[in-house]
Amino acid sequence: MAVLEIHDLHLRLGDQDLVRGLNLQLRPGRLHAIIGPNGTGKTSLLRALFGELRPRTGELRLHGRSCSPRSLAAWRADIGYMPQDTQLDLDLTALEVVVLGRLQRLSMRLSDEDLQAAYAVLHDLGIAHLADRPVHALSGGQRQMVLFGQVLLRQPRLLLLDEPVSALDLKHQMQLMEHLSERTVRQDWISVAVLHDLNLAAQFADELIVLGEGRLQAAGPPAEVLTAERVEHLYHVRVDVRLDADGLPHLRTLRAPRAARPGPADVRT
Repeated sequence: MAVLEIHDLHLRLGDQDLVRGLNLQLRPGRLHAIIGPNGTGKTSLLRALFGELRPRTGELRLHGRSCSPRSLAAWRADIGYMPQDTQLDLDLTALEVVVLGRLQRLSMRLSDEDLQAAYAVLHDLGIAHLADRPVHALSGGQRQMVLFGQVLLRQPRLLLLDEPVSALDLKHQMQLMEHLSERTVRQDWISVAVLHDLNLAAQFADELIVLGEGRLQAAGPPAEVLTAERVEHLYHVRVDVRLDADGLPHLRTLRAPRAARPGPADVRT
């Protein structure tokens, strides 16, 4: 079984410690959502898992193989990575961008199988009508869906997504997360996504990874992790947390008490 192992990981940017002493085991067939306040190292952790940011200390292992500068190409061969920045100035169509998901196996000529697989992904995501559109002319949300199609076509063993729904409307947020959840189980992927929407994370993630104050604050099923006390401590907001009909936590933020309003005697005429 391919397991992603994170041992005593320490991430540092400049003179700032982002993550200290992180230990995790992530198993296939499960969607892991990384949550936490801004500046707690969520994106940095994904970059480290992709081999883009070298840890100060610690070790990463995927199905028994360590990540090192010498083995970076082999490490990334099994990874699909979708960064947060979706700006694409390439003179390519949406279909061509999706086909690049098979870059490691493409030759000078595209096979009919590659094209059919790319079209199938676009169709499944409901964006087949964008196939011949230049990707630089697409909206931010459309580019996100196209890039998501690219990582799906790659058929990775480890899938890393940094805020994949940030530019999507509600319909496409649900569509992307449904595809991600379903394919993670069917393809037996290890999927890791940074999400800011805690309700979306609770609805779709099998396991939440909570980062805060430079350390792992909690890891486990949403119903165990998303308590009002933990959310209020990390995010400094008041919340009401209740379980829905499926036993999943649903969060509602609460406004601070309003200042006393002037009474009739205080109103000048």
